[in-house]
Amino acid sequence: MDRMNRPTPPSTAYLDHLVAETAVRREALTGPSTGEDAAGPTGTAGSGAGAPVALVAAAERAAARLAPELAEIVHRLHEHPEPAFEEHRSAATLVEVLARHGIEAELGAYGVDTAFRAEAGDPAGPTIAICAEYDALPGIGHACGHNVIAASGVGAFLAAREAMASGGAPAGRIVLLGTPAEEGHSGKEVLARNGALEGVDAAIMVHPYGLDVADQVWLGRRLLTWTFTGRPAHASAQPYMGRNALDAATLAYQGIGLLRQQMPPVDRVHATIAEGGTRPSIITERAVVHLYARSKYPDTLRDLSRRLDDIARGAALMTGTDVEITWDDGAHPSLPVRTNRVLTDRWVAAQRRLGRDPLPAGVLSETLAASTDFGNVSFRVPGIHPLVQVADPDIALHTAEFAAAAATPAAVSAAVDSAAGLAATALDYLYDAGLRAAVHEEFAEEGGPVDVEHYFD
Repeated sequence: MDRMNRPTPPSTAYLDHLVAETAVRREALTGPSTGEDAAGPTGTAGSGAGAPVALVAAAERAAARLAPELAEIVHRLHEHPEPAFEEHRSAATLVEVLARHGIEAELGAYGVDTAFRAEAGDPAGPTIAICAEYDALPGIGHACGHNVIAASGVGAFLAAREAMASGGAPAGRIVLLGTPAEEGHSGKEVLARNGALEGVDAAIMVHPYGLDVADQVWLGRRLLTWTFTGRPAHASAQPYMGRNALDAATLAYQGIGLLRQQMPPVDRVHATIAEGGTRPSIITERAVVHLYARSKYPDTLRDLSRRLDDIARGAALMTGTDVEITWDDGAHPSLPVRTNRVLTDRWVAAQRRLGRDPLPAGVLSETLAASTDFGNVSFRVPGIHPLVQVADPDIALHTAEFAAAAATPAAVSAAVDSAAGLAATALDYLYDAGLRAAVHEEFAEEGGPVDVEHYFD
């Protein structure tokens, strides 16, 4: 009996995560609920008191005073949207605003023309980075609201800097990272590989949305191309002399559909057959399939990648064709976001002071999930990526309706509130040693830093 392939053992990664997350939720529900070590707004015990109240209040007042300049950023970037790695005007606008406040930012940081870096405080102390995105989507503009992210990040940096100056000797350093090319290119990974996170202990940012959400699922994402090569032949006179690459692409596409029955429920695979032949009378010699693969955890994304490799090779074997498998060509993988719950508690507390009430993790369905290159940051250092409301809940990201919402008074209000919230969170981290220890203890318990660059090797 010829048994070339036995059933492959299923990965236990998703089940392992379910067990671990169930334990965390059970602890959150049954743990302490009163006293100094009570659970914070998101259910995390022992988060710490944060920065001095007067310092945080000073940052909030500073953010409010910055409202006209933050509105200027929101509208100027919205009126002149620039796609990934072409954000020259946007980056210059942000650097110009910083210069008005006496901040000399480095434009073209880490080998990327449209990236920038600024810092304030004492580099000898702990360092927290605030990330600012500002790239737009081709053809649809700021339909992901990165103009709001840019205003929030710049405002947070300036507000925290002013508060630190008013409080005497700074307790550490705040770095503002201008991070281009989030859409489809993983710009933060480019910056990280070029040293942007060296000396950074934690990182924070915010993203606009249709609701205020403290912690929502962000899937890891990889880009994949299958190039099938066959043998051309006359499709009528000598079809038996050909090997049909389009047949291979079609079988592989069907294989994706069948794989979905066994994928974890939040995994996503979307594909398009970009090339499928030139003439019906010729057996197709070349077919190209482009895919996105997404998963909730790094290890389940790695398992999904292996399954997709098997599908492509199997389709090639069935059709007598060859296949070239190219992962993440011209881009970098994006890992899921690993949310630090201790930092999230401080964000929630800050937003509640401003009249917002972010939804905790688990309220929104995790099927409402996209991807972001901040995930790669969050597996290097502790981080948060909460959501702030700028639109009605039924308006989705990457739509014309969301692009319109990103230039409304609600968007400006969200930028101001987010600037205050990020500034307060940064100050809490820098000025509260106990909270800072809790942040890093949680990060270590979640697995600590990951070698992102080589994770899928």
